[in-house]
This record gives sequence, C-alpha cells and structure tokens, in this order.
Amino acid sequence: MHSTATLTAPAALSSEHIASFHQHFRGTPTYRVVQNAVTQTSVDDIALNRELLTAVDHSFSTTLDTWSATNQKKSGRCWMFAGLNLFRPGAMATMHLKNFEFSQNHLLFWDKLEKANYFLEAILDTAERSADERTVHWLLGNLLSDGGQWNMFVNLIQKYGVVPKSAMPETESSSNTMRMNAILKEKLREGARTLRTLIAQGVTVDEARETKQALLNVIFRILAIHLGTPPQAFDWQWTDTDRAFHRDGSVTPQDFAAKYITVPYEEYACLVHDPRPTSPYGRTYTVEYLGNVWEGGITRYLNVDMDALKDMTMRTLLDGKPVWFGCDVSKMLRRDAGVWDAALFDYASVYDTPFTLTKAERLVYRQTQMTHAMLFTGVDVVEGRPRRWRVENSWGEDNGQKGFYLMNDSWFDEYVFEIAARTSRLPASLRTALDTEPIVLPSWDPMGSLAAETCL
Repeated sequence: MHSTATLTAPAALSSEHIASFHQHFRGTPTYRVVQNAVTQTSVDDIALNRELLTAVDHSFSTTLDTWSATNQKKSGRCWMFAGLNLFRPGAMATMHLKNFEFSQNHLLFWDKLEKANYFLEAILDTAERSADERTVHWLLGNLLSDGGQWNMFVNLIQKYGVVPKSAMPETESSSNTMRMNAILKEKLREGARTLRTLIAQGVTVDEARETKQALLNVIFRILAIHLGTPPQAFDWQWTDTDRAFHRDGSVTPQDFAAKYITVPYEEYACLVHDPRPTSPYGRTYTVEYLGNVWEGGITRYLNVDMDALKDMTMRTLLDGKPVWFGCDVSKMLRRDAGVWDAALFDYASVYDTPFTLTKAERLVYRQTQMTHAMLFTGVDVVEGRPRRWRVENSWGEDNGQKGFYLMNDSWFDEYVFEIAARTSRLPASLRTALDTEPIVLPSWDPMGSLAAETCL
C-alpha cells in the first residue's frame, strides 16, 4: 500500500544542499574560469559589451550646450544642479557671458532650513501615533536628505530667489554634506522627541510651535556655521564676452531671479513613467510628506506612457530648450566613458542566469527607483525617432565627455522615470489631467525616492 503523506521541501539549508551547490560549481569549468576573472577584475569590466561601447558615436543632430559641466561633489544636490543648469543658458544669453553658475549653496541653505521645519511640522502632525508606526518611522529615518523634486526646487526659487555663485560660494560642507547632515539630523531627532513629549503632556500644537521656533533658530545657526550666511542683498556687476562692463548695483535674490531666470518654471509640471499596474496612466499622484516648504506647492506627478514622455522630451529639445529629468542613474552605466545602454553589461552570461524583472516589477520589488536628476541637452533623431540622448551631468569634467554623457534610447525606456515639462506644450488631454485631484501614495513609495539620498 502506498503512503499518501505529502513530502515537503526543507526550509533550512542542509549539508546536502551545500554539497550539491559545491558539486555543481566545481563540475562546470566555465564557472571556475569566470571566478578567476572576477576575483581579479571588476565584474563590470568582465561583463562589458565592448562592441557596443566602441560603437558609441557622440554626435547628435541637435546639441544645445556650449557651456562647461558643473560638479555637485560629495553631496546629493543633483536636482538643484539640474534645475539651476536649466536656467543657465537664458542667464548667459541675457548677460552675454560664455559661462556662468548660480549658487547651489544658496539653495542648499534654504532647502535644509525649510526641510527642518517641514520635518518638525510632520512630527506634530503625527504626534498622536506611536514612534514605530510606519509613517512616523519613515519620517524619523528619512529626514533632511540632500535630495529633492522639481516642485521642491520651484518652492525654493519662488520664496528665496537665486544668487550668482560669487555671492554665496561653495564651502567644505556644501561640497561634502555628510557630517553637517549627521549633526542636523541628531538635533532634529532630539527636537522630534521634545515635541512629541510636549503633545503627550497635553500641550497644544500652537504652544509646541514656540518650542519648534527655538529649535529652528539653532538649525539656522548650524547651517550658517557650515554654509555661510545667505545674502539678503549683494552687488552685481560683470564684464561680458565683448569686454563691455555692466553694473546692476545692489540687488536681492528675488530681484536677481526676476531679471535673469528666463525659463517660465512656474508653468512646468512633472510627467512620470510609472508602469506599475496600480498606477494607471492619465492620473496625477503625490507622495505623502514629500516636500520642503510646508505651505508651498505639493509634489505632483502626471503619469504618462513612455511614448508621451519621450515625445515631449524630444520636442522640447528640438525647440531649443534643455529638459530636467530624473532616472535610476547607476544601472548599466560606464562612468568613465559616460555611456548608458540597457545592454551595456552582459551579467546573464557572467553568472549563467537570466535577469527577468520588467521595469514595473523592478519598481514593485524595490530593484529600481529615481536616484539622480540631470539635464538633457541634445538628441540624435533619425526618421522622426530618437536613437540617443545627450546629458549634462553634475559630476564634474573628469568623466564622460568633459562631464557630458551619452544615453542610448534603450536606456531611456528602462531607467528614465520623470521630466519637467512646460504645461502649455502638452496635449490638451494631459493639461486637463493635470488638474485632477492627485492620488496620495505612501511616504515610502519609490516615486518619492529622488527626494531621498541621491547619487553622488
């Protein structure tokens, strides 16, 4: 008589399992050859599709940039750099300059102060919840990062304006934010403890805000020590490329923004490509507690299909305007050459296993997210379709083509998630969709990841 008992696979790794793994590896000569290679050489050098890399052509049918690349150094300010780089061509044209930079340190200071206030308001907003409730836990673990989103960039420009780099230059801490951030985070977590304790003791939110203001005074002091004090006004004068001298006299950051930012940034909206089944196209989204200025504009995305995202990017470039965008920068990247391609590395052959997650599945299973913002400054169009894109990065001039990168179109499909687009250039259906009430995603959703610690 046969037994009807069901045999189950053991949950734990057994010695028999380990022995079979050893036997399989040792019995395959190719694996030992690859082991010899990878233990001596970077796996990316072994997996590199050299034929693809050597075939790269850095020519483009449309190239907008005539300026040098910038350098965010050891900071996660890519979104600020990309945003200010978007403004540079207009400012240089207005002032008749060959090169010019806005101060990224100026925006960093105000972003940190506003994020500190935003965090403390979020703590007051959630003070009735336990500290290990998921949203509160996320707030405590993701405060005051260097990252940010397009709408957060707009909030800063509208409230604090811009200044030239000479008016608030880089400091050791603006170029290397880790230690300053650690100190600020400790002080803010201390503040979160204090505010939550006050609320638990029956203090009203309005009364607790008096304590919050005293803490923000300390945060301002720490920021000023690390970054310098932002100018309330400054003298601006320059000599243009024709050796003509110009003087504006004393101007405020808001005056400088009004005169030298020629991009109608307030008209821009974020388009994203989020192919998850739970995120239908044609709908707007926001992410809970994703922001910097507490009463500023919210982060709002309109989800569109890839063809729409790509078409808007291409048409804007052909119209002579760079495009701000967000992506998962480190995937399939050869940094020294400055090249992205979806098939740049053949990891499947190195490890003898396929990698099968789709873009949507990578989002669901946390294998991809937005990690970096940059600027499209060119495109190569063949028979009406883009085949490669030119990118201004903010990693200095020691990589790529003096800081400018090439993105093959296959990579755009897989790893580009977002652009900032002028709403007046959008089709009527998308303009209408922008006005709908956004669906609120949780704080930890990958669509909010660009505001976390971003790639350096």
